[in-house]
Amino acid sequence: MQPALSFIVPAYNEEVMLGETLRVLAASARSVGEAFEIIVVDDASADATAQIARAHGASVLRVDLHRISAVRNAGARAAKGELLVFVDADTLVPPATLAQMLAAVRRGAVGGGARVQLDSHGLSRWARALSAFSCWLVYRLRIAGGCFIFARREAFDAAGGFDERYFASEEIHFGQALKRIGRFTLVAAPVMSSGRKLRLFSGWQLLRHGLRFAVRGWPALRRREGLEFWYDGRREAADLRPRGR
Repeated sequence: MQPALSFIVPAYNEEVMLGETLRVLAASARSVGEAFEIIVVDDASADATAQIARAHGASVLRVDLHRISAVRNAGARAAKGELLVFVDADTLVPPATLAQMLAAVRRGAVGGGARVQLDSHGLSRWARALSAFSCWLVYRLRIAGGCFIFARREAFDAAGGFDERYFASEEIHFGQALKRIGRFTLVAAPVMSSGRKLRLFSGWQLLRHGLRFAVRGWPALRRREGLEFWYDGRREAADLRPRGR
């Protein structure tokens, strides 16, 4: 059966979190009653990412790109579905989010995202406040976080996919392109993404990243140098997200 939904999961050394992400994603997809496929785009992982993906019923596309925009696009080229859904390897997607996404598409949305929540386990008070404010602001600005963003196939193609000039912020540029094509929707039912970046990076490191972007603007995101927040490969030893259902 031709899948209606293609879930594309970029992954680099995600053996700790990927299994739970895929388990919840498959259960949620089955609950909405549409044929689906899950493609894990393994970006030259050195751990058990590929084995875990296959053990959870996902197909694996091996690439060696080290640029998230290009990894997402590679998954889209391999996908067979008419609705492309990009999910980060550290993000849990509940059934309600997929149900609202499908309802939005049936009402004419060409793409969109969802409200994002970050797990707060082990975070300091300032990190919890930063997490809550950042998630609220992104939702208010109608920006789809890269951890969950969807598009009709024809809209994805019309937008040119993710802009591969960028090593980060590619989801923002993609969302802006979709908004020029048609209705862009953020569904209210949230996804739960990992708060690991706030645990693995100090406040000073996060501030330095923010100041670099404030001074240099978008061009700063077209070079890997200085983007350790996205590309240094730090991982936690355990999955600290609340267990998905």
